[in-house]
Amino acid sequence: MAFAALILLGTGLLSLPFAVESDERAPFMTALFTAASAASVTGLAVEDTSSYWSLPGEVTILLLIQVGGFGVMALATVLALVTGRRLGLRMTVYTGSEAKGVSLGEVRQLVLGVLYVTLLFEGALSVMLTLRWWLTYDLPFAKALYTGVFHAVSAFNNAGFSLYADSMEGFAADPWITLPIAVAVIAGGLGFPVWVELWRFTRRRGESRHWSLHAKITVVMTAVLLAVGFVAFLALEWNNPATMGGMSLRERLLTGFFQAVMPRTAGFNSLDFGEMNTQTLLVTDLLMFIGGGSAGTAGGIKVTTFAILLLVVYANVRGEPTIHVAGRRLGHTTVAQATTVTTLAMGAVLAATLTLMVITPFTLDRILFETVSAFATVGLSTGITADLPPLGQGVLVFLMFIGRIGPITLASALALRRRGRAYELPEARPIVG
Repeated sequence: MAFAALILLGTGLLSLPFAVESDERAPFMTALFTAASAASVTGLAVEDTSSYWSLPGEVTILLLIQVGGFGVMALATVLALVTGRRLGLRMTVYTGSEAKGVSLGEVRQLVLGVLYVTLLFEGALSVMLTLRWWLTYDLPFAKALYTGVFHAVSAFNNAGFSLYADSMEGFAADPWITLPIAVAVIAGGLGFPVWVELWRFTRRRGESRHWSLHAKITVVMTAVLLAVGFVAFLALEWNNPATMGGMSLRERLLTGFFQAVMPRTAGFNSLDFGEMNTQTLLVTDLLMFIGGGSAGTAGGIKVTTFAILLLVVYANVRGEPTIHVAGRRLGHTTVAQATTVTTLAMGAVLAATLTLMVITPFTLDRILFETVSAFATVGLSTGITADLPPLGQGVLVFLMFIGRIGPITLASALALRRRGRAYELPEARPIVG
């Protein structure tokens, strides 16, 4: 309800005359789509941010991104704390408490911690980008500062909104802009619980340095998926004349890394996705659908969910009745949550894709790219979003909304709704495969 209210408030503000450059008000669907995209920190747009919206309109978008991103991190972290503590108290006799991070009485400190981490990363990135645009690209200091702050907030919150019509394509070869943005995207996508553990890890001098299973899975899977994306982009786009074909080795490596980071789910692009090979779009679809870390600004089903599914497959292939990883056993409830979240996410994406295929003339690869990007709150696009009919844009608005809050609320509801059975029915084994 809070996020729905934020979207409606943003729609109202963007519908006012002062929000646009022209003398006419923004159409309702344009205002609604932009507000939903900003509040859900997605980045898809039906109008160019810098040319269509006025300065008050851009500031409204920036505030929606900030409030939406902070709200997601704070809400997800508190829900993870509540569900983890409840499960930890129930299972402490059997497994010991895994949720030993923060107590329920420290929610205020936890939310303030989210705020401090957010301001730290956004402040550092704002300074770096401001100096680069001011000293190297000769922007007036005030404009360089505004541009730096806007892109810093958009990057850390994994939003992908840019004040440049071609996003970061004009700076594809500039590591002083693309690399700091990429680092901020990764930081926001790791999630606040991981940053808490990293901070505590550095302070435990002479003590046992133990990471939780969540932090281990998040960090390892993030590194693996970044490597996979980097190699895939280089291999599939190396000789594409419309993307990497005419670049030097250094530029190819830089753009390959930048684009491997963005599906995690930021939405900036230094290459034109409309010109990429179909195989590259499919790899990007998979990376976007997986997303980033839980209780962070990234979307998707989350890397922990994907890792759990891989561990389930691995255990079944080996014929093992239980799943063990990093000295811990995964409970049936955790596996069931991961399976449920993934299945419902796939259903939402496929239903939206089928709907858009019926009402638009675009090909499957482009429609699937847009729907996955919307659900995973990425913001990458092949360029068809603005050409969708109002019904199609409404479908993407719905996907952005449920993609932003759906996995969080669903996983929390499943965790809190555990109840026992008074009896069990006889077991049956239908044929599988």
